[in-house]
Amino acid sequence: MAEPDKKTKLKEDFRNKLLTHIELFNSAVSTETGDWIVKGFIDIAKNIYTISIDTKVVSKIMELLLFPKICQFAAENSFKMILCKEQNFYPDITFIDNDGHKFAIDLKSSYRKNSQQINGMTLGAFTGYFRDRNSTKNITFPYNEYVGHFVLGVIYSRSDKISDERKIFKLDDLKNITSVIRNFGFFVQEKYKIAMDRPGSGNTKNIGSVTKIEKLIHGKGPFTELGEDIFDDYWMYYLTKDMAKTVDLKAPPYKNLKEYKKYKELKK
Repeated sequence: MAEPDKKTKLKEDFRNKLLTHIELFNSAVSTETGDWIVKGFIDIAKNIYTISIDTKVVSKIMELLLFPKICQFAAENSFKMILCKEQNFYPDITFIDNDGHKFAIDLKSSYRKNSQQINGMTLGAFTGYFRDRNSTKNITFPYNEYVGHFVLGVIYSRSDKISDERKIFKLDDLKNITSVIRNFGFFVQEKYKIAMDRPGSGNTKNIGSVTKIEKLIHGKGPFTELGEDIFDDYWMYYLTKDMAKTVDLKAPPYKNLKEYKKYKELKK
């Protein structure tokens, strides 16, 4: 692992290289008017079925559309690129430079709830490989081997008017099919800089993200000023209510940053 100062520079250089490349991403997913280039699924009879607004469906198709551009980024910067073995493995993509430094990239997407806020993202597990940083379970390389952990984020708007999913279109109707999403924005940030101090939605043990668009783009989450070491410590020892019960605790020692600072006697 690189020394702290060198590690910071490596991360900054990697992020800047990816930022210069994401200008090409819009052309890979949208038309000149900002609509999604994907209109639906087509069968062998040339029938077109419109796409569901389901976020998982949108996310998967988005990954497929961006993949050629990501490959181009890797080739132009002489990075070796390794994809995750299974869907539930971390990260989505590992980049390795000529000196063997590893960078983790997770592709995340979310829709705008309004002009200033998105629905939210989950930023990976805070159990398993995140805590046992030499583990190879559900991760391409042990967590400790990565110089930096990044999120390549896609923000989009849902279209106001979408076609009836039950309607079947023909190729001649292509221009008349309304894209289900539009108006894309991209960002690259280190995971800890956009993380919140609470889990993502549902019962999954995943780290939640900030939802303000400005904070996502500029990396202004609550851990940014505290640093990655505090982020790591916070989430490595974070307990849900159920996790606390399994270790015979009446309640978790903390459930937000304010309580964590008091628990750790931090002055920041």
